[in-house]
Amino acid sequence: MTVCNMPTLGKTSPSLLLLLLATLFHLTHGDDGTCAHYRSPYLPTACYGNSPSHFPSSNMFAAAGERIWENGSACGRQYLVRCISGAFPGTCLPDQIIQVRIVDRAQTSRSRPSSNGTTIVLSSTAFGTIADPSARLVNVEFLQ
Repeated sequence: MTVCNMPTLGKTSPSLLLLLLATLFHLTHGDDGTCAHYRSPYLPTACYGNSPSHFPSSNMFAAAGERIWENGSACGRQYLVRCISGAFPGTCLPDQIIQVRIVDRAQTSRSRPSSNGTTIVLSSTAFGTIADPSARLVNVEFLQ
């Protein structure tokens, strides 16, 4: 009997895994939508009330717009997001893909989004990683 040594994903570094996902994300072209940003205060949230324990320490989180909210099923989901265009050239930061966790519902978030009716509303930290923070709204590609 022949035994093959297969590499396991369990030993793959997180950065390598994110790179692989980003490559797949770029090739598969996720859904398109619009994206705004919001600032603190972030609590309470529609997903977790007054508990800050579900917020990633990186501050890479988001509120779900109605398109992806799905009656609260979006809570805890993680999305890869990249900016694809803005109102002005240079709005999007090139080659930046982020991973965010949904912690709230945009329609009821305590802090109001920079633009209403968007697909996803990123924390100010997350938004500033993919786009010019002074932009109100950008077009994004996202993949769960």
